[in-house]
Amino acid sequence: MPVQKNLLIIGKVWPEPKSSAAGSRMIQLIELFLDDGWDITFSSPAAKSDYSFDLSEIGVDEQPILLNDSSFDDFIRQLNPDAVLFDRYMTEEQFGWRVAENCPDALRILDTEDLHCLRNARQNAWKKNLKFEVDDLLSEETAKREIASILRCDLSLIISDVEIQILKDAFHIDEKLLLYLPFLLNFDKEPFHEPTLSFEERNGFVAIGNFRHEPNWNAVLWLKEEIWPFIRAKLPSAKLYVYGSYPAKKNFQLSNPDDGFLIKGRASDAKEVIGKAKVLLAPLRFGAGIKGKLVEAMLCGTPSVTTTVGAEGIVLGCKWNGAIADDPEQFANASAELYQDSDFWKTSQNTGFELLKSRFDRSKFEPELLTRIKSIMENLEKHRKNNFMGSMLMHHTMNSTKFMSKWIEEKNK
Repeated sequence: MPVQKNLLIIGKVWPEPKSSAAGSRMIQLIELFLDDGWDITFSSPAAKSDYSFDLSEIGVDEQPILLNDSSFDDFIRQLNPDAVLFDRYMTEEQFGWRVAENCPDALRILDTEDLHCLRNARQNAWKKNLKFEVDDLLSEETAKREIASILRCDLSLIISDVEIQILKDAFHIDEKLLLYLPFLLNFDKEPFHEPTLSFEERNGFVAIGNFRHEPNWNAVLWLKEEIWPFIRAKLPSAKLYVYGSYPAKKNFQLSNPDDGFLIKGRASDAKEVIGKAKVLLAPLRFGAGIKGKLVEAMLCGTPSVTTTVGAEGIVLGCKWNGAIADDPEQFANASAELYQDSDFWKTSQNTGFELLKSRFDRSKFEPELLTRIKSIMENLEKHRKNNFMGSMLMHHTMNSTKFMSKWIEEKNK
């Protein structure tokens, strides 16, 4: 009988799959490890919200932890995990040295969620009205921290094939430290949300995304200021329903019923509101990773219009479930055409189903992940010896982070 393996996940926050793509991604990872027979403990220093997923319902032990507190050392020594998964680089910065010091033989895995340095560099370029170049990443402060975190870990899970290429080309990261692992859709458990409503049964445009996430809020502003006026000129009675978790007063102030621009706040069921709409709009001017709203639209059979950044990591060649446009007028024209042309709409819907099967079928990625983990665990000493840069960074940054944390702990006393 195989020995039970023990995984500790340290979350930046407690997962909220109904609030963000990051939350959905975390639940997908947890389910994959559970299905492979791992015992899982999920810990986070963040406070839970009303929308946090109840992990105990799926057999995961929940353990709150404290930042800059030696109680974590006792906790992890007692747990003695075989592997630790860090949720985003800042979590590895905070807890990686403690894991290395107290459980040196535990495999250290980083789930980047998306490359934060890529998102920041694109946003900075947009603010300066400049075209983003990959070389911009080399002067991005976040990159220094994020790449260091990737190097310190034994394996990093990268959600987008574009980001894998950037890490190899711009930062020369050894591919043995990286694994392409996109969204993981289990089509045996969760088929497409059929029967979807037909073209004739649907009505309105929809936009959705966490309002606290800057790329989403920026997209809503672009819709309001430039894109929606073009769409309304072509479709005078059209309505756009904008949903998002954590709405603030400034978000609701954009709502204008006379113009058909309606800020609705949190959706109690995102799939329901996306599935009723005729077209999803996602005009993202910067960002990184894979956009969960676009994957969810495909699952619901809802065609979409997005930008090059929005389609990144999902688009295959010229295949998209709708249209891709970076100019506001072209974006609006494509949106209006998709809204009115039933043949274009149905073809786009089917293309979305094809993209999901090509891109995100869990059965295509699960074996390689589990094989890589097993191989690295069996050859951990050699794997780390071959990663000299990572060992050097662990030596220096572990000490600097360690003593800063201890100083904060003493200060808090």
